[in-house]
This record gives sequence, C-alpha cells and structure tokens, in this order.
Amino acid sequence: MYELNVAQLRRLNGPILVTGHTGFKGTWLTLLLEVLGIEVVGLSLPPEKDSLYTQSNRSGNIVEEFLDIRDFERTYKFVRTIKPSAIFHLAAKPLVIDSYLEPRETFEVNVMGTVNLLDIAQRVDSVQAIVSASTDKVYRNKNDGRKFSETDPLEGKDPYSASKVAAEAALNAWHHFPAIQRDVNTNIVSVRAGNVIGGGDLSKNRLIPDLIRSVINGQQTVIRNPTSTRPWQHVIDPLLGYVKLLEIMLSGASFRAMNFSTGEASLSVSEVAKIASNNWPKIDYVFENEISYPGLTESGSLELNSDFAKTSIGWEAFWTQEQAVTTTIAWWKDVINSKATPGEACLNDINKVLEGLKS
Repeated sequence: MYELNVAQLRRLNGPILVTGHTGFKGTWLTLLLEVLGIEVVGLSLPPEKDSLYTQSNRSGNIVEEFLDIRDFERTYKFVRTIKPSAIFHLAAKPLVIDSYLEPRETFEVNVMGTVNLLDIAQRVDSVQAIVSASTDKVYRNKNDGRKFSETDPLEGKDPYSASKVAAEAALNAWHHFPAIQRDVNTNIVSVRAGNVIGGGDLSKNRLIPDLIRSVINGQQTVIRNPTSTRPWQHVIDPLLGYVKLLEIMLSGASFRAMNFSTGEASLSVSEVAKIASNNWPKIDYVFENEISYPGLTESGSLELNSDFAKTSIGWEAFWTQEQAVTTTIAWWKDVINSKATPGEACLNDINKVLEGLKS
C-alpha cells in the first residue's frame, strides 16, 4: 500500500479550503483532514437536515461560510480573507435524476461555480493548487464494458454528466491559456471517482441510502436497474487519493486528470444489494426492471481504470467493493443501534484505514 506524507500539508502557509464541505463527501473530507492534523476551512450552502454534516453535529467545528458558489463577489471576499494554500473543490449539484428536474441550476452550479472558483484562485496569490472533483460519468459511454482511462473522450448525455463535462472544459481552458492565469502558477487537476458509498449518505435515488431507508422506515424499497454496473468504492478511498495527489502536486508534479477506483470489475446493482442484505437481514427490497423515470438516460455499464493513479502517485484502493459495502452497512448498524454516534462511526472507519496503511 501507499504511504501518506502529510508533514508538508501541515506546514502550508494557509488552510486548505473545501468547497461543498456540508455535503456527504465534503463532511468525510473535513473529518479526514482534521484527523491528519491539517487546517481546513469550509465553504458551502447550508446543510440539509438529514445530511451527514447535520447527523455528526459538525456546525462550528471548523471555520466555515455558508454561501452560494455562484455568487462571485461573496465567494471572492471569503477566499481572499482566509487565504487558502490549496482548494478541494467538491461543491456541486451531484444527483443525476435531480439534474433532469433542475437542468439550468445544475449547469449554473457545476459550470459557473467552477469557473468562479478558478477565476478567484488566480486573484488570490496564496492558492497553490486546486483539486476539482469530477465524476466517472464524464466519459463517452457506449455501454460496452471497457474501462475508461483519463485520455478517453468525454461526453455528457444527461444534464448532470454534461455539466461536469463542461466544467472539465473550463479546467482545460485554464491549463491551456497562460493569460488566464494572470502570472499566478496554480496547479489544477480534475479527479474522477466511481460511485462512492459510506455511512451517513441519505441522498435520494442512490442505492445504499435507499436500502437503508427500508430499515429506517420499515418498508420495502423498490430498486431500479438491477443489472446496471458501477465502480463502487468507499468514500475514504478516493478522498485519501485526493490528499495524496495534493501532496505530490505541492512537490511540483502537474497532472490534468486522474481516476480513482478499486481496479476490480464493477459490481451490479443486484450484487451490491445482495451483499448489503446478507450483512443486515432487516434490509428489504424488490427490483423493478423497468426504469422508474420515463425518458431518463442512465448508463448500463460503468468501468473505471485507475492505473494512472497507482503508477504516478502510488495510490490504490484500501477496500474492495464488497468490503466497501459491508463497511457502510456496519456503519449504519452501529449508528441505528446506538453503538456509535455518526461522528464516532466516521472516525472509526477513517482510523481503521489510516492504521491499515501503516501496517
């Protein structure tokens, strides 16, 4: 396994800014950075009432600002005030089905929010690097089962994936045209992860959250598209990849894009549901073979190649897909059965991985 060398990240002249810090990945990332002893600041919309941020009582734990990243002036003022050394850009409209209901807002947040941040970073001299979270869904997908590599063509077929492709185009423009950089050499990279899972996620129309709701509500959950495959991974794995990548970038290396995945063949929806229910028989579900949302386009197959992350920064996934599912279900069992608070359960998983990396 790879090693983390966070000493230089702890010595940075300025905190690390996490946009979207009240979201699922953002909450896990701020907790991870705190465990690693790295100063972190958050910028996000106010949290949803059932979010992991709220479940974990994260309010006020770090310096944070609640604002809409589409508001350039307020965002610029905050970034200029805190003078971050680096940015993890996670703020986004992340749900495919919601993007059909709110296409304009999806493009505004995912594209112009990213453009705003790129422009602001070039106006604030302290910013040395930006790690911008993208998705495996940006690749041109013919559903032929091939694993996508960073050099494959991009194409979006729904508002969410198309907006992330457009955001990648903005990142590419900042790479190609030095005039945009205003003589400030900010290292910028796009990171593309698979379907992340982990404790605390209750987002709509996501497999594990839907299965967990069957336990919480005591009702059978209807699951769509049982044969669809996705590169499932525990949220800690790509987040540690982002941290490792930033460490390497601050040493002078430069990248355009990087995939993070387990390296295994993707599991199907039905396989993941079966693993989950085997680990918690209270989970009750039934499959609906027809797509639940008429006119919605979803990929039948997604595979992601993360060989570049392994060869260039030494990263590889700590958990297999099956282990990611069982760990997530164990998190929920502990929390629902009052064996741990959500915050304690997150820290248990983070420390388990960090200890495993040392051994």
